[in-house]
Amino acid sequence: MPAPLYIGSEIYRNSSYGSWHPLRIPRVSLTTDLLRALAWLPPAQYVDSPRATADQLARFHDPDYIAAVMQAERLQAVDDDTRQRYNIGINGNPIFPEMFRRPATASGGSIHAAALLRDTDAVFSPAGGTHHGRAGGASGFCYFNDPVLAIYALLDDGHDRIGYIDVDAHHGDGVQDAFHDDARVLTISVHEAGRWPGTGRVTDRAGGAARNLPVPAGFNDDEMAYLLDHAVLPLVDAFDPSVLLLQCGADALSDDPLSKLALSNNALWNVVERLARRPGPLLVLGGGGYNPWSLARCWAGVWAILNGLDMPDVLPAAGTALLRSVDWRHRLARNPPDRWFTTLRDAPNTGRVRDDVKAVADHAMAE
Repeated sequence: MPAPLYIGSEIYRNSSYGSWHPLRIPRVSLTTDLLRALAWLPPAQYVDSPRATADQLARFHDPDYIAAVMQAERLQAVDDDTRQRYNIGINGNPIFPEMFRRPATASGGSIHAAALLRDTDAVFSPAGGTHHGRAGGASGFCYFNDPVLAIYALLDDGHDRIGYIDVDAHHGDGVQDAFHDDARVLTISVHEAGRWPGTGRVTDRAGGAARNLPVPAGFNDDEMAYLLDHAVLPLVDAFDPSVLLLQCGADALSDDPLSKLALSNNALWNVVERLARRPGPLLVLGGGGYNPWSLARCWAGVWAILNGLDMPDVLPAAGTALLRSVDWRHRLARNPPDRWFTTLRDAPNTGRVRDDVKAVADHAMAE
């Protein structure tokens, strides 16, 4: 099969949700630049993301909502009725210059990835993973739900059993709810218990083809490996999907400011590696991640795993210079550890597998 493909776009380079927002940081652009600094992204493997059309977005989203987002971008304002009806301009979903074009590009990339998977085994679209978006409104920084749109594209392409695994610190509520009653789609979400949006309890199986694994604060690498071996992979094996989607948000990492989980990037790379071993294509999407250095290093490692690349112990000078050039105004950046700039791999965060983590796995596997 041809080499894995990476979907990116220059729209992310100069686009920000605003100076106050957690998504003010460089993410996709920083990851892309780091891969190029490592000489890991040859032009033949880079795909410039198309922008989803209104008709493509309407495969899941309500046309009046799509029109409202487009108008909000044009006017850079909304009236009170639009604000309340569509959750635009409030609750972390700001009005900003590219508020339609940016998420439409992420969605276009995920839709296009479904077609690319006909001819390659793996595609990585780090701008994707906006798993909170609702059919008729924005939610959790997500204007459109690109994982849902990608799954619909795969269903339309003839796949009749699709596995969606979500390891973001936040529950993949929008994807679960979109396929609540669709037995063709298995959704598995590993997320921090009690964190926004407060859904995804272990007892919640939606219409049946959903499993939720809420985990406690301090969730460590050994606990993630335990869930992978005792729940995630057995559930995937039993479902036997023809294609897998992995939402690989980086906000479950110990260095991220928006969760209380404690994974090293090794834990997420292990998930990618184990899923990539399975037969059939794999689409890896991004997701959360609000520390630019931990996110870019993690996602660069995801790409290395997909390509079978050896990770250097020390980043090349160009990579270190790139990471040091990032200006992140956050308390975590006041005295950052040197490893954020000089290495890809975190030190493993091993530890005891707690009883409540084992109980989550047992519940997920119960009939």
